[in-house]
Amino acid sequence: MAKRKMILDLDTGIDDAMAIAYAVGAPDVDLIGIISSYGNCLVDQAAINSLQILELLGATDVPVFLGEPHSSTTEHFDVMPISQQIHGMNGIGDVNLPEPKRAVEKQSGVDFLIDAVHQYGADLTLVPTGPLTNLAEALEKAPDIASTIGNVTLMGGALTVPGNVSHYAEANINQDAEAANAVFTSTMPLTMVGLDVTLRTLLTKTETQQWRDLKTTAGEKFADIVDYYIAAYDITSPDLHGCALHDPLAVGVSLDPSFVTTLDLNMYVQASGEDYGRTIGDPARLNDPTNVTVALTVDKDRYLKTFMNYLTTLFKAH
Repeated sequence: MAKRKMILDLDTGIDDAMAIAYAVGAPDVDLIGIISSYGNCLVDQAAINSLQILELLGATDVPVFLGEPHSSTTEHFDVMPISQQIHGMNGIGDVNLPEPKRAVEKQSGVDFLIDAVHQYGADLTLVPTGPLTNLAEALEKAPDIASTIGNVTLMGGALTVPGNVSHYAEANINQDAEAANAVFTSTMPLTMVGLDVTLRTLLTKTETQQWRDLKTTAGEKFADIVDYYIAAYDITSPDLHGCALHDPLAVGVSLDPSFVTTLDLNMYVQASGEDYGRTIGDPARLNDPTNVTVALTVDKDRYLKTFMNYLTTLFKAH
């Protein structure tokens, strides 16, 4: 089986940790690197979390790079209290994992991404599941990557449902709407896996108990991490009766687009006013060739079955 070269761009919180596990566990992925972002935690903490999760999963050959520490329009970033409530103070449910044995790479995450696109071109898949600051910076430094990268499947945005940090805005896009707009209005081929589909894709304690029952370190640690997330969802979104698989769904869709139904649409991101961060169709480009494919519905049962198969098989071995 030909393996897809993949880079994850993560603000490693709890669902990002599950995205790492999905990419490591998927048989058709060669995870060539992780770029850290800010959001669920600070960029340095996100990098440490990624290194710890990779070690927990036995994937110690995957390098981790530091991305931009704050949005393109600010000089500083503070984690929102709601993020700490949902992901814990350390980003991974306040679960303690051993100090990573490896260090973060010296090369910047943005330069790593540009080099990887130049090396792998159409064979490369990028999955950003945090703000789009790193990708926008890479596009600015190397505009040619827009037409040479194979696939960009992002977790972010909302088209048919309200946002989760305002009536309009989803959290990742809201962190840096200017950067998101630069990405959405570029020629880069994007698939948007937003709240439209991620809120339909839920994990419960029934599944985390299956990981506990494996009696492995990875199974128990991931159950602890995700149970924290489920408990947070019980407070913030009691009607869901579980936690949304936001970031791992984006990884799944990047590998198997048939998990979702889609709409091709040119979009822009509102970067000012009360609807800051809104991801919406661009009336100026409605008849132009499209670069964004928006996920609208999801085969949640088939996705969850695949998710559990990949992660449980991985946790069984570690």
